[in-house]
Amino acid sequence: MNLTQRRVPQVFELGRSSSIRSFKSIDSSSITHGIHVFQCPDAVGIVAKLSDCIASRGGNILGADVFVPENKNVFYSRSEFIFDPVKWPRLQMDEDFLRISKMFDATRSVVRVPKLDPKFKIAVLASKQEHCLIDLLHSWQDGRLPVDITRVISNHDRFPNTHVVRFLERNSIPYHYLGTSKENNREDEILDLVQNTDFLVLARYMQLLSGKFLQRYRKDIINIHHGLLPSFKGGHPSKQAFDAGVKLIGATSHFVTEELDAGPIIEQMVIIVERVSHRDNIQSFVQKSENLEKQCLAKAIKSYCELRVLPNEENRTVVF
Repeated sequence: MNLTQRRVPQVFELGRSSSIRSFKSIDSSSITHGIHVFQCPDAVGIVAKLSDCIASRGGNILGADVFVPENKNVFYSRSEFIFDPVKWPRLQMDEDFLRISKMFDATRSVVRVPKLDPKFKIAVLASKQEHCLIDLLHSWQDGRLPVDITRVISNHDRFPNTHVVRFLERNSIPYHYLGTSKENNREDEILDLVQNTDFLVLARYMQLLSGKFLQRYRKDIINIHHGLLPSFKGGHPSKQAFDAGVKLIGATSHFVTEELDAGPIIEQMVIIVERVSHRDNIQSFVQKSENLEKQCLAKAIKSYCELRVLPNEENRTVVF
């Protein structure tokens, strides 16, 4: 399918903008950053209404992306703007965007103010391999991921003196060991633990989540697959790729669906600088793959939290 993208130009002529001039009279520390995403049937005047909504409250758009798929009557947009929360209170902002949402019969209208809104609450599920889990924990500690990790759940038991358990204890993050078997996948217990989360992250969690679990959880779940989907689905993708003699290693972050490794793709990365060669063995191949997996998963989580990821048709995403 051919896709057409329309972009709204970014305007930086600060001297000509009355909304920007109004910011000069106040302390710059009070200027706050906001994000708004919008999805609705395509129509004339959507961009104008969204822009006027922000400008009429003294805000100023820093950048806007608009996407309309060819031959599809659907409109997507993501806007970043600055505003003074004294002049545009947070609750008023929700009401203003809700009014536009009703005007255009929107299927999605989400506004986020990172400075004022709570961080996304997540739970991380992991198995024995720790490279993605450890990277997420340190990224969270360094403030590079805009989330609150509420707990870590694993089907692999870890001893008290291990690096992961010590880290979690120091940061008061609960660790739950739920050993699984063919007879008991522990999904009821997992559901009880993650009820108050905004989304889940599978950091190399090597257990399939059932369709029943997905229907009961009803929120997004982000998974990392150590392969360039749709190739090498299922178990041991690194070995599959190595045996196939690939020259580029890939990793894929995607949403979890009932079909294995077939959910909408959020992010994909490949090693470009350091290619796979005939001199690589399975150990060096896996090591290169693991470094890529950490980057790909972290990028997907960050994009999700910044409202850059929107569903597009059944098995596609729009990533601004």
